[in-house]
Amino acid sequence: MQFTLTGAHVQHQAQQLLADELRLHDHGRCCPVRTLLAVVFAACCRLSSLFAAARRLAGAPSHETVRQALLTNLPELDVLERRLNRALAAGLPRRLRRRRQDLAVDLTLVPYHGQPEEDPGELVRGQAKSGTTHFHAYATAYLVMRGQRFTLALTYVRLGEKSEEVLRRLLRRCAHLGVRPRLLLLDRGFWAVGVLRYLRAARYPFLMPVIARGRRADHPKGAGGTRVFWGWRRGGFGEYTLQETGNGRKATVPICVHIRPRAGRRGKHGLEHLVYAYWGWRPSSPRAASERYRGRFGIETSYRQMNEGRVTTCSRSPAVRLFLVGVALVLRNVWVWLHHEVLSTPRRGGRRYHPERLRFKDLLLMLLHAAELALGVCDEVGTERPPPIEVGTTGRAGAG
Repeated sequence: MQFTLTGAHVQHQAQQLLADELRLHDHGRCCPVRTLLAVVFAACCRLSSLFAAARRLAGAPSHETVRQALLTNLPELDVLERRLNRALAAGLPRRLRRRRQDLAVDLTLVPYHGQPEEDPGELVRGQAKSGTTHFHAYATAYLVMRGQRFTLALTYVRLGEKSEEVLRRLLRRCAHLGVRPRLLLLDRGFWAVGVLRYLRAARYPFLMPVIARGRRADHPKGAGGTRVFWGWRRGGFGEYTLQETGNGRKATVPICVHIRPRAGRRGKHGLEHLVYAYWGWRPSSPRAASERYRGRFGIETSYRQMNEGRVTTCSRSPAVRLFLVGVALVLRNVWVWLHHEVLSTPRRGGRRYHPERLRFKDLLLMLLHAAELALGVCDEVGTERPPPIEVGTTGRAGAG
């Protein structure tokens, strides 16, 4: 090792990227862009609010100034989404555009406790999580490739939006970047007639899990709907016609069923049925389809890392919440870019990656230390009574 990567290097890379792509500007002399982003990065590492991060940095402006600086830098929601997508693609290696890649698409729900800011369509409903059934929803497209697992596109999902519309926006963004999907690995939430018809019309090969619906096996008439595939005793291939309720639209897709031992997963034993729908390619075996789909689980890791660096907020503004989600994903892309361009070892046959050299949490700590070095640390809290321990002593102060 002949060089050293420091927190100042990481901070400069992240600040320059966000300031240029989001077109941030100074909010007077007291809160320039570098100070605003330093507070944001400190909050990302602490998993705290901007208010708490500003209080812990001695040279930071007041929390109200930081809030106003952020609000004045945020454009309309659609414009902010476009700028965040440009920031996500800023470090994308050009060679990824030379050949088709596997892409994973998923939907993440961020719990929300409160009322919408203006439009009830800002929130979507879902299964109870963290004590609420209301969420801000975001969909992302993710590159499934060892060592280069970038988040390529981000979009805000509104109430009542059809899944095919959300998917179309993400794929158009990927096409604009020049990334052509070899195979789409979709979440089970995209199991819908509209999505299947759109993907076949657009000629996108895909693989997705099938949702179990219909009569159960213990029904007097036997299993119905897609639950029939869970009654198979041997894995294999089949076909299913999905019909949309209301308008009668249909879509027929091939099905493969992979059966494997549960191996004590979640305290259960026996056999586990993995049922997938596919089109545009044919797996050599049901097990091959299951192994191929395992590559999609990296997108779940990206969401976990996003939550490790997402600033908490009580703001009702969808733009503020989208900005904080986008910043966390951009920082994760910076981490992936550093591993690919700086921390990897060149060699014949492909680069050798060293994930142990820089974990994502360590990158956030580097940003925090850089912010504390630039703005100072405030370890003092105002009190109404004297401290119980005198400075320089180990015992308690006398009562008298």
